[in-house]
Amino acid sequence: MTATVTNFSYGVVTPIAAYLMATVGSALGLRCTTRSLRRPHHRGRWLALGSVSFGCGIWAMHFIAMIGFDIKGVAVRYDRDQTFFSLAVVIICVAAGMFLAGYRGRSAATLITAGIITGNGVVTMHGLGMSAIKIDGSLHYDGSVVILTFVFTIVIATAALWAAVSIHSLWSSMGASLIMGVAVTGMHYIGMTALTVRLTGQTTIDESTSNLGFLMVMLAGPLVVLLVATTIVMFDTDMLVGDGDAVRAAPAPRGSGSAHPVR
Repeated sequence: MTATVTNFSYGVVTPIAAYLMATVGSALGLRCTTRSLRRPHHRGRWLALGSVSFGCGIWAMHFIAMIGFDIKGVAVRYDRDQTFFSLAVVIICVAAGMFLAGYRGRSAATLITAGIITGNGVVTMHGLGMSAIKIDGSLHYDGSVVILTFVFTIVIATAALWAAVSIHSLWSSMGASLIMGVAVTGMHYIGMTALTVRLTGQTTIDESTSNLGFLMVMLAGPLVVLLVATTIVMFDTDMLVGDGDAVRAAPAPRGSGSAHPVR
């Protein structure tokens, strides 16, 4: 029996909240990468903070959006370990892409390679997050939509990495973050259109096992990470002084061809 599925059981609340998380994660990733280029002696630290922030933002976007996911008449539960594993995967893959772009520069080959790695991580995170769902039934996907989502995600990841190593002014990076938030959140909802749920029998929902409480607890950690990262970036001296100075005497990453211009 094919079940009735919705991604908007709380209306527009979850899409808006998911978009905000994606935007915050993107903004932190961009600003941390800018710091890494200005301060080569601390490049690894800033790239690590940016990777964790961007990865947590993407993961939080997915699971906030999943709060609005509902299968009519069925209790939706999540496997805790697999849910945590999906967070680790996306952070590791985002870190691989950001470190590659941060240290090797913005050549086309570097950005495409880093984009493929990062995009694969995001898609894998989505797949692991969905496979963590436990119901009396099975999940099925439209292959053509999955392929479209995969390609779209790689394009998004490549664009994000290009922006991270190319855009340095505060307002330009904020604008890029707003656009990236739309793209990342849109990727999630496009991917969800591929889903069909088939039930193996009649089940009734048990209100005591609602997934809302579980997801809120799981989201607490990444949200704290994003808050801490935001505080670090906001009170960094570059942010306090402003972005008027150039990328101060910082050597360009290998493969970039020249120092990055300041806009």
